[in-house]
Amino acid sequence: MRRPLHACLLWLLLASGPAAAAERDFVVVIHQQAAGQMKVTSADDGHVSTDLSYRDNGRGPDIRERFVIGALGAPVEYQGEGRATFGAEIREAFKVEAGRLRWTSRVDRGDEAVEPGTLFLPIEGTFAYSGEVVRSLLRRPGGRAPVVGGHQLSVEQVAHASVDGPDGVVALVLVALTGADTTPWYLWHTEDDEHRLFAVTWPGFAVIAKGYESAIDTLVTRVTQAQDEWLVAMQKRTARPLPGLTLIRGVRWFDAPAARMRGPSDVFLRDGRIAAVAAPGALDAKPDQVIDGGGRSLLPGLFDMHVHAWGGDGPMHLASGVTSVRDMGGDNAELQRLQARLANGDVPGPRLYTAGFIEGKSPYSARNGFVVDSLDAGRQAVDWYAARGYRHIKLYNSIKPEWVRPLTAQARARGLKVAGHVPAFMLAEQAVREGYDELTHINQVMLNFVSRPGDDSRTLLRFTRIGDDAHRLDVNGPRVRSFIDLLRRRRTTVDPTLVAFEGMYTQQQGQPNPSLLAMTDHLPVTWRRSLRVAEMDLEGPKLQTYRASWQRMLELTLAMHRAGVPLVAGTDGLSGIGLHRELELYVQAGIPEAQALRIGTWNGARDAGADGYAGSIARGKAADLVLVEGDPTQRIADIRRASLVIKGGVAYSPAQLFEALGFKPVVEAARIDTAVARP
Repeated sequence: MRRPLHACLLWLLLASGPAAAAERDFVVVIHQQAAGQMKVTSADDGHVSTDLSYRDNGRGPDIRERFVIGALGAPVEYQGEGRATFGAEIREAFKVEAGRLRWTSRVDRGDEAVEPGTLFLPIEGTFAYSGEVVRSLLRRPGGRAPVVGGHQLSVEQVAHASVDGPDGVVALVLVALTGADTTPWYLWHTEDDEHRLFAVTWPGFAVIAKGYESAIDTLVTRVTQAQDEWLVAMQKRTARPLPGLTLIRGVRWFDAPAARMRGPSDVFLRDGRIAAVAAPGALDAKPDQVIDGGGRSLLPGLFDMHVHAWGGDGPMHLASGVTSVRDMGGDNAELQRLQARLANGDVPGPRLYTAGFIEGKSPYSARNGFVVDSLDAGRQAVDWYAARGYRHIKLYNSIKPEWVRPLTAQARARGLKVAGHVPAFMLAEQAVREGYDELTHINQVMLNFVSRPGDDSRTLLRFTRIGDDAHRLDVNGPRVRSFIDLLRRRRTTVDPTLVAFEGMYTQQQGQPNPSLLAMTDHLPVTWRRSLRVAEMDLEGPKLQTYRASWQRMLELTLAMHRAGVPLVAGTDGLSGIGLHRELELYVQAGIPEAQALRIGTWNGARDAGADGYAGSIARGKAADLVLVEGDPTQRIADIRRASLVIKGGVAYSPAQLFEALGFKPVVEAARIDTAVARP
């Protein structure tokens, strides 16, 4: 009988005999708090073992790897196992032998001929494995090598640093790895002949050699600079200013407040604003450039009202027609820095609005913004955000229920609205009555009806309780109707983020993620394998139960909309293209296409306090616009067919941005023609 590949590899690795080994310990630090560890053991014969585990926000991965480094410095055997962030099993293996690479995982398997030195990227690999890939590339001419899937990986040394710690001063080089994702991966390696992995750092997160934690801020600053340099170069390549007067001729346009398509009309832009909307040919204006609107629809720029922003997401947002986003919890210093860079037009990306994050201190704390251990500290955090012009604060899972009323009262006194998760051991109805202006995530709303006494929503129970029990809920029953009426009377906004849960409650391991299914043929090659990885292990009766619970979530969203509860569209993760699916899910739930578009434009602008500036197409409003091939008020899927995006008088080609990120464009770019010279 043939032994399974992963079992054979494990036997080979364990039976290979003793060899001299060196251990390296890494610490995982999340927002200045130790959150886990990674242990790497390397033997002289090329065998490497890795054990990675960390926790943030009550969840995190546990991954164990065993791999072998071959003669060319590339991993040639691999076995990984463990649990992913939301508990799904990890099981993956590969082996290179006699010019062929064979792999198997929970979701796929393959067997293909490869040239010597070809690299393979596991779906759920550790930082240590990525470090070995970088070491291999640093030894190769040009720093390049083929990767399974038909693309290439490449590395570039982009910065240097020296850090001091228990083993003395260590010289480091920052390496940018491209080809693995839509944006470069940045890794710190020792600047010597060994080029050992030393750290991976970005704002709010670090994996670093133990004893060198004091160097994190320095390393994060330099990584941020490197990413800025990459983004600045992209902005120079892709941004096209629209000087003088621009005419979008004969275009249908979406009247967002009225939720209906109008036109065709001529839309004139000047100095980053909408200058006029007129009947075709009514104005003899002699524009400087002309864009043909025939057969196209012009939409206000989309609003994603639930992101966790970082600079690398900016091009994806713009490529998808998202010209404004609201951050719902990140590193305060980095957010303010990024907000200024975006406002100045230094880097490509949407307008950034921010909600001030406040979390209570507990073993389950998410460590963004402020983590407070007293009501007074929470009040100080509210004032910190108020002084810096924030419009919202976001309360989180570990806030004590008795703090909600005084914190919301102080926020309102300072002119701020309160949004967020419902604190543990509290129900959504209580949070609304205590002062919440907005509930984030459909699961937080659903927990109001399915939570049991003693349920701790700081854990994964906030997801599994719904999957197990929500299918029994009567969405038309009196308890649900009474709660929805409370939301309507108080004008409490709900940010469902359905796209964050669709795969979690409906995807079977090995089947495509339904949230990305429409984009399958356009995704970067390295995304396509992960498309079949589910966050939870759902099989048999459990899969059917969770899918039935998902239907109740859609029904609840529709019931709130029909009752007049204000909804805003957010994604909580999948930048740009995720918002398309969010709006599509509203339509799937039963909300008409035009109303879904209104939620994704006008409702977002109002909630962000930007409706006097953006969110609709009208004279004097910001020229934040999306030109779409087709009519998404008739076919919501057309929202993906953006051929031009304009943000404040600067035009971007979605096709060009997508290509720069490794995506296959959806449609060709709309032409911008220079008008005939004036006499």
